[in-house]
Amino acid sequence: MTDTNLPFDTDALAALGEGHVAYVKPMRSEDVKRLFPQAPDLTPGLHLFALLSASGAPILLTDSLDAAIANAWAHDLQAVSLH
Repeated sequence: MTDTNLPFDTDALAALGEGHVAYVKPMRSEDVKRLFPQAPDLTPGLHLFALLSASGAPILLTDSLDAAIANAWAHDLQAVSLH
């Protein structure tokens, strides 16, 4: 039987897969500053891809899905896609 009243550590849950899994998240240029505050101003309406660590930390921003996946592989990370 599972006790559903057990507290869980959200930090531990967020770190699940850290160093093994990266997420590719499609995004629009208007949303880039939220994940990449130091990014320069971008032309509105661009379709981009963010590579994020398992904990959600930003790794890379690119205009190519293939480049995001290749960067994950280059760092021995399994890339999964977020929609």
